Amino acid sequence: MNEKVLQKWTTQRYMTIPSLLLKHYKDLHLKEDELVILLHIQSFLDEGELFPTADLISERMNISSSLCSNMIGRLLKYQFVSIEKQCDDNGIIYEMLTLEPLWIKLIDVLKGEQIQQSEMSKQQEEGQLFKRFEEEFSRPLSPIEVETLSMWIDQDGHSPKMIVAALREAVVSGKLNFRYIDRILFEWKKNGIKTIEQAKEQGEKFRKYKQPIKQEQARSQLDSAPGFQWLEQS
Repeated sequence: MNEKVLQKWTTQRYMTIPSLLLKHYKDLHLKEDELVILLHIQSFLDEGELFPTADLISERMNISSSLCSNMIGRLLKYQFVSIEKQCDDNGIIYEMLTLEPLWIKLIDVLKGEQIQQSEMSKQQEEGQLFKRFEEEFSRPLSPIEVETLSMWIDQDGHSPKMIVAALREAVVSGKLNFRYIDRILFEWKKNGIKTIEQAKEQGEKFRKYKQPIKQEQARSQLDSAPGFQWLEQS
């Protein structure tokens, strides 16, 4: 979900409390009673009570008004709730509670979770890449080869999928070595080839171009080879 859309959605009235908050409130370092207060604040806002007091909230809970007031103070201090000034159609300024800071914090937690998942996925993909190279070479990779693979990803910006495609191209061409694979990746990057489909098309064109040249070279070598003169044999 787009960040701006999520933020706008969570600040609307008559919204359903997202299950994401229940799932991640511990990641926000919220206690259960603080979570309940936040839920009650949202409930009051939905009902049109824009500035619910500690007395109103405590009536719905099993805590005293003073304890509730202290908890609300903590939520304000650590920016889970904020007080905003609004102006009505008659120009009268009033204050209201808003949970927008809470939703912003929740968005940050979700973004961090996405980054972590992306990093784990990247590590798994790179691990599979190293394994694929070892399978094709039928041996463990040397430290220099491991470093070269890492440089292709980190410095040159090649994706693991494109590196595998270059490996496959080297296998098809019968030139299974890192120098040849590096050359393939260099040419692809120079020519703006970024997808597997483009790489496959480029490889087919290259082989079609090379095949007539090899045939001509073979024919030339055959023509230049010394013939065996049968009639000259005694």
